[in-house]
Amino acid sequence: MKKVILSVFVVGALLATSCKNTKEDAKDAATDAVEAVENATEEATDAATKAVEETKEAAGEAAEATEEAVESVKSAIEGIEIPQFEDPKVGEYLQTYSQYAKDYIEAKGDVVKNTELAKKGVELATQAKDIVANLDEAAAEKFNSVMAAIQSKMAPAQ
Repeated sequence: MKKVILSVFVVGALLATSCKNTKEDAKDAATDAVEAVENATEEATDAATKAVEETKEAAGEAAEATEEAVESVKSAIEGIEIPQFEDPKVGEYLQTYSQYAKDYIEAKGDVVKNTELAKKGVELATQAKDIVANLDEAAAEKFNSVMAAIQSKMAPAQ
């Protein structure tokens, strides 16, 4: 857009300063101005098209990343993913339980020495009963499979 305006000013300046061959100069200046406008328009169109394509590509990548993040949440334990549930409290509970399991594994299963870990285990067990009671059959199955996977990781620490 700046090129177009600059071209118009250049043409205007040429017309204003030349007095001798005004007809020929005016035609030449007008032709030059038209060519400059066409070139500037082409460049602007190319730049806009490129920007639109890059924006579409970036939006597609962002959408894919968002879908992956929504589909599953990684737990604190490597190799276990927490699926998405209708009730966000279920996902939060599983995330908390996986962190508890990680702490348990790091303590090498010695819950007696770590009283905080023992208290947390009892508290989480109580919460699990409440959560399972509020789930439908399919969600309860999904919940139990994730819990079994987490507990299977905890078993070697015992």
